[in-house]
Amino acid sequence: MYAALKLIHVTTAFLSITGFTLRGVWMLRDSPLLQKKAVRIAPHVNDTLFLLSGIALIWLLALPVAGQPWLLAKFVALLFYIGFGMVAMRFGKTRAVRAIAYFTALATFAYIVGVALSKSLLSWLAIAFS
Repeated sequence: MYAALKLIHVTTAFLSITGFTLRGVWMLRDSPLLQKKAVRIAPHVNDTLFLLSGIALIWLLALPVAGQPWLLAKFVALLFYIGFGMVAMRFGKTRAVRAIAYFTALATFAYIVGVALSKSLLSWLAIAFS
């Protein structure tokens, strides 16, 4: 069960960032592809599976979230990623604001991946210096 959940989680993480990156490029180019129904719905379906698989992994492994600083950092960073993504894709008033939010969201996602791999709040720094 663990292997299947982890595969779902990692796959949906990959699809999430790949889709977000593509939509960000389209946003920066003012592409009409952003208005397609599938483009607007698919990320929500994928991200729901992503989140649910993460919660299932926590439950399966009986991880105490409050006792795992790295896991708590992932959740907090996820909230920031979502917020920056919302500004980039919907609420940014200008292209410059949307672009800054977009690249900040990408950096936040990279931090989350680093935390997941290193199990450390230092993210990629912990990997680089280990």
